[in-house]
Amino acid sequence: YKKKVLPIIVGEDDGGKLFTPEEYEEYKKKVLPMRLQNRLFVSWRSPTGMDCKLIGPETLCFCTHRYKQHKTDFETIPQQRPIDLPCRVTGCRCRAYLFVPLKGTQPVRCRCKHFADQHSPAPGFTCNACSKCSGFHSSFTCACGQPAYAHDTVVETKQERMAQGKPVGQDVPYAAMGGLTGFSSLAEGYLRLDDSGIGAPSVEFLNSPVTAMDHAFLKALQGPSTSSPETLTNVRILSFGFLPKLLFFLLLHNTI
Repeated sequence: YKKKVLPIIVGEDDGGKLFTPEEYEEYKKKVLPMRLQNRLFVSWRSPTGMDCKLIGPETLCFCTHRYKQHKTDFETIPQQRPIDLPCRVTGCRCRAYLFVPLKGTQPVRCRCKHFADQHSPAPGFTCNACSKCSGFHSSFTCACGQPAYAHDTVVETKQERMAQGKPVGQDVPYAAMGGLTGFSSLAEGYLRLDDSGIGAPSVEFLNSPVTAMDHAFLKALQGPSTSSPETLTNVRILSFGFLPKLLFFLLLHNTI
């Protein structure tokens, strides 16, 4: 059990060399209280406010290194915004964690036709494969309908997220948890049923009229304009049936 838990708590802080029991106890005394108090939540957010991607320890940065390989623990949370989380890998020029979406298994392409990982991670993000690129800029469209360049990698505190009504989960001692708070955090933003990922849709949403922006299945089952609100509500609830039953249950009953 200890062998399984230790890497989750220590992350990359041991430099690849296993702590002795004494070093591990000392490490926990120093780091765990700081982590519980000063956790930072990281997400890739659309201009509409939706967290399209919640960053976890294994999520890749523009520099090709994972979130857990960046600075994620702070004794005192910085006052300036945005909060920069520089990469800790030796020789990496990344000054702040920056999420870049994937298209299948590959990073998206820049308008210069080269992949994101063919660009420099230093500020400016110029292309290493051509001279005409003035900086990485992708026209890739997210599932939310907004272009990738309109999204921002957001780093915020627990208090800042709570003020927006976004989930914060339980205080945990694990390294580099980023924005993960539960099973629903693994789904893309539009699959979390509402625009914040905080839980089930409101009664107002369920009772709202069917519009051209709704799911095609919902529009196909829309009755005549005289349909009762109850009928529309039942149809809207049925429209979520495309989700796998287990995932739907977890999303609908997620309270963290």
